[in-house]
Amino acid sequence: ETHLGWALSKKDEKASLPVFDRVSEETIIKELKDSGLPVNGKARLYDGKTGEAFMEDTVVGVGYVLKLKHMVEDKTHARSTGPYSLVTQQPLGGKAQMGGQRLGEMEVWGLEGHRAAYALQEMLTIKSDDIVGRARAFEAIVKGLDIPEATVPESFKVLVRELNSLGLSIDAKGGVYLPEGEVEELALEAEGLAKASGAEIVATKELLKPEGKMEIEEQV
Repeated sequence: ETHLGWALSKKDEKASLPVFDRVSEETIIKELKDSGLPVNGKARLYDGKTGEAFMEDTVVGVGYVLKLKHMVEDKTHARSTGPYSLVTQQPLGGKAQMGGQRLGEMEVWGLEGHRAAYALQEMLTIKSDDIVGRARAFEAIVKGLDIPEATVPESFKVLVRELNSLGLSIDAKGGVYLPEGEVEELALEAEGLAKASGAEIVATKELLKPEGKMEIEEQV
């Protein structure tokens, strides 16, 4: 590619080859000769600091480069509230889905190293998949009260269900069980508080509607 590209660029021509196909040496040598270039496809290069030529000639040429367009303005994204996954109850990922910022293992280790315990607990519970905790936190913020302690995140319940599917019975000891229907009541109460304050809680089901309340930008 390098040698053939150099030879054809001198003649203002282009070449197209199938993937994993090869060009014979005879063809490359012929094109280099026709373009008036060295047959070995090398050129004499000079040191930019001293101005002296390098001892050995160097292979030079023209290669095909595919440029990736990564612009900051296309990546800037922020989320206050948005859709959650139906399975894990965690925020979706990606700007196009109005998703949240992923907090992976290494990010957690970094916060642990800075002893940011309260920020870490908030990010792993009420800002993620603690359904009851985030509803109570929203209620406390609207009413101007102290945010209560977090409850069991949904990811732990998913883990328990996966273990149950393997035939393992998991029983919580010393845990506090919420009354039947309290989770739904808290979610409805949080939704009412959101509407009263002019905000809106968007669930994943909103994305499935033909004309949802939230616009999802197309991925380019």
